[in-house]
Amino acid sequence: MTQSASLTISRERPTRADLTLLMERHSVDMHADTPPESIHMMDASSLDIPEVAFFVMRESGVPVGMGAFKRIDASHAEIKSMHVLSELRGRGLSRRMLDHLLVEAQAAGFRRLSLETGSQAMFLPARRLYEKAGFTECPPFDGYELDPNSTFMTKVLA
Repeated sequence: MTQSASLTISRERPTRADLTLLMERHSVDMHADTPPESIHMMDASSLDIPEVAFFVMRESGVPVGMGAFKRIDASHAEIKSMHVLSELRGRGLSRRMLDHLLVEAQAAGFRRLSLETGSQAMFLPARRLYEKAGFTECPPFDGYELDPNSTFMTKVLA
């Protein structure tokens, strides 16, 4: 668990009732500018499987962000469902969640972490965040196919 004053990040079940707002906001964002066939998000019940490590960021106990990674194989995992409430963006919370996911994935024994994100303008801040954290563009992985609405990125974990 990561802590700082009133901010915590801990592993939780994605189906908790108090995560409904986060899940709904994430879904709305994903559907805002992306055709349905290009949306690869997982809903709460899909995230609630042993292959997924799901984390919640809380501020004074209130859920404000989430992130997860899903096992692809023994050395490779994929970031899934990373989201911070829009009204709280610009405070470095997304970077804190990303850093937490990187540490947790490495601690779980993964040597590579990959992701799929949108290629549209609304996803530019996310792509920049990942680039600053050392992710680079890569070909589609784990069953994904080339899609003009998708950007694929990966990072080797030290």
